[in-house]
Amino acid sequence: MSEEVELLGIGTQVYHAEFGKGVVVEVNLSTYTVFFKQRGDKEIPHLDSRMRVENLVEDKVNRLKVEEVEAVLTSILQRWGDYGGTVDLGKKWVGGTLSLQPANPDLKPKELPIETFFHKIVMTRDRLRVMEQKINGSKNLADEEKVALQQYITRIYGSLTTFNVLFDTPDDYFKGSGG
Repeated sequence: MSEEVELLGIGTQVYHAEFGKGVVVEVNLSTYTVFFKQRGDKEIPHLDSRMRVENLVEDKVNRLKVEEVEAVLTSILQRWGDYGGTVDLGKKWVGGTLSLQPANPDLKPKELPIETFFHKIVMTRDRLRVMEQKINGSKNLADEEKVALQQYITRIYGSLTTFNVLFDTPDDYFKGSGG
């Protein structure tokens, strides 16, 4: 919801072109539950143009906004999930293609949008980060096992540094044992 909507409070009397007179009995994130005497409870979108207010009751409840919920969910996903946030492709690669030419001239080359390839690289990096978190937080692994697994992950990052040329900012680069 990009625009700010002044919410109706519970008890607001409304008239709906399809359902007639009603009373707001519940305020939801994007809808009202309105009781209509002849039709019962109906879910009506906040911005339904067929509904007009006849007797406003101000909404005095301090409700979360969609943007606040999105911010919290993004934070949770970044910390615990398989989401690393937005990573930008280097500007010189935008709209480009990746071409793979087989040594055998009888075989067809393969081309794919570089954005598709970049997305796979970023997902690999994000999943490695999640694996790192799971290893470090594991209660079933001894510290020696954690260190050994962490060394493998560091070597994987080192192998992936070749792809750093695709990233827009050094903060997003893969870093092996040297970085």
